[in-house]
Amino acid sequence: MTSSSAPLNLAQQLVRNHLLEGDLTPGSEIALRIDQALLQDVLGTLVMLELEAMGLDRVHTSPSVQYIDHGLVQADQLNAETYLFLKSACERFGVWYSGPGNGISHPVHMEHFGVPGQSIVGCDSHTTAAGSLGMLAIGAGGIEVAMAMAGEPLYLSMPEIWGIRLEGRLPDWVSAKDAVLELLRRHGVAGGKNTIIEYHGPGLDGLSAMDRHVMANMGTEMGATATLFPSDAETRRFLAARGREADWQPLAAQPGCTYDREETLDLSSLEPLIALPSSPDKVVPVREVAGEPLHQAYIGSSGNPGYRDFAVVAEMVRGRRVAEGVSLDINPSSRQVLTNLIDEGYLADLVACGARLHQTGCNGCIGMGQAPAAGLNSLRTVPRNFPGRSGTREDSVFLCSPETATASALSGVITDPRSLDMAYPRIQEPARMVINRDLFTAPLAPAEARLKPLQKTDNTPALPELASLPDTLEVPVLLVTGDNISTDDIMPAGQRVMPYWSSVYASAPFTFEAVDPDYATRAEASRTRGGHAIVGGHNYGQGSSRENAALVPRYLGLQVVVARSFARIHWQNLVCFGALPLTFVDDSDAERLAQDDRLIIRDLHAQLAAGPTLAAEVVGKGEMRLHHGLSQRQRTLLAAGGVINHLKVRPADRLSG
Repeated sequence: MTSSSAPLNLAQQLVRNHLLEGDLTPGSEIALRIDQALLQDVLGTLVMLELEAMGLDRVHTSPSVQYIDHGLVQADQLNAETYLFLKSACERFGVWYSGPGNGISHPVHMEHFGVPGQSIVGCDSHTTAAGSLGMLAIGAGGIEVAMAMAGEPLYLSMPEIWGIRLEGRLPDWVSAKDAVLELLRRHGVAGGKNTIIEYHGPGLDGLSAMDRHVMANMGTEMGATATLFPSDAETRRFLAARGREADWQPLAAQPGCTYDREETLDLSSLEPLIALPSSPDKVVPVREVAGEPLHQAYIGSSGNPGYRDFAVVAEMVRGRRVAEGVSLDINPSSRQVLTNLIDEGYLADLVACGARLHQTGCNGCIGMGQAPAAGLNSLRTVPRNFPGRSGTREDSVFLCSPETATASALSGVITDPRSLDMAYPRIQEPARMVINRDLFTAPLAPAEARLKPLQKTDNTPALPELASLPDTLEVPVLLVTGDNISTDDIMPAGQRVMPYWSSVYASAPFTFEAVDPDYATRAEASRTRGGHAIVGGHNYGQGSSRENAALVPRYLGLQVVVARSFARIHWQNLVCFGALPLTFVDDSDAERLAQDDRLIIRDLHAQLAAGPTLAAEVVGKGEMRLHHGLSQRQRTLLAAGGVINHLKVRPADRLSG
């Protein structure tokens, strides 16, 4: 525990400034006051339904902003109807509405609403990107976002603070994407679990605010709770260019502070890097795979959303043509970026080279368009490349910088950009960026908002009732998985499935389909017979914060998941919906569990209250010890059958406007 007189790093300062319960001891449960909330459309629908189920009058976080950025492909009526529902919910609960075409939530929020020193929680794992402005920015399941919007604290384990000292400057043809890929190469997709990554040191001077966004965004790919940069002269420049200098304040670690983990990253030592299919941590130098054939190069997403990330592409392709057989897909991140590219003449260069221009939004990053051909190489500037996330089940997606993707598109094969016969274009943002807040719909006044009904459809039904866990849990093991199961594996994304995410019932048949296509049918049958268990490997539930990866299996009868380890957000989502996450005390016991085994836990609630471990029986195989690590608060949630049931019996004034 940090003494009250010891110098604090920046993360500790921001946690302390928002601390409602607990202290700065790593691993202990803390409760944080949340200032802002961020919603995206395909998960925001569930958040709005949760607010309705809680009986909320008006949100407490300000600003709260609902973005339409994922479900932009209108192949039928479902996405268009979702927009109408979400706009009506924003009117009802007092939330800003950013409609389709405004752009990706993370960079747009940074442009319009990001304020150094404030806290923000979002129903998207890449909410961590706001840490680039010195915000305490945390991704969470939608149910926890709904709780924060209802005025409840955000609960989590106090993270360790991982200080990464940046030195040197990025060489030509190396950018911020290569810096965060180097950290993924070193530490893997779980290397930052239960940490806040705090960047500091002289190397910051060469990184723009949007460079920092790239690195803060992809901290979540290492499992980090948050990523944080100081608020300095560059932060001030960024806000001033958008007419928001009054929101700036300086923030930095106190001299003499320490970190729980420390590391140095020399930016000047880096070279172009690339993550191989199909994990963000399978990172090698681009030169090692140079010459491999190329089918698609995709520029965009919250992983490289800045003006620079598109302008550098335009400079590289000027007077040249994309190689025959390669699709260069340009996916602008926001209306602001697109407007400024037009004003500076860069859009004409992109169109003239043969690139394909797509609407502003998440699009190909989440499998909503621009899906590649099966088995052919696609280079993408997106943050993650889990199998099938592109929208193609048998995809071959690499992660890289805009420079590497563009060099490869021009050459027709994977290419180290340092091999190009051209000078490296170093891009500076315009001194004044075009910003238009008028394209948002502002919250209504409280009296008017209370009169607004929700514009619901058959695809936005009420949430299912969830019962609490019985005192004797006896369930079959319905599914056994390997390591690094992602929430994409549990609840698929893409145009075929995402339009149904607003309905637990309609999305249920797709659950785990890439892992076991019969799971949903067997799970549905288990609901009337006491439910079922899932056994997982290491880092179960990594990736997206999507809460339906916990809620929908729970609706299908999931009672308990026993895994070797969990990703942070998914573990919390399971608890919030009344499913019990357990880990093996003896890791070798994982080998003893097989599909169709029966797991019995007697006196469940008494065992949970008695200590951090409990005894379970596997029929015909004997006993094993399992670890839960639940706080008293979380045990209360489980006893109630989840957060919504718990909040329904809380005093009504906790949910009033």
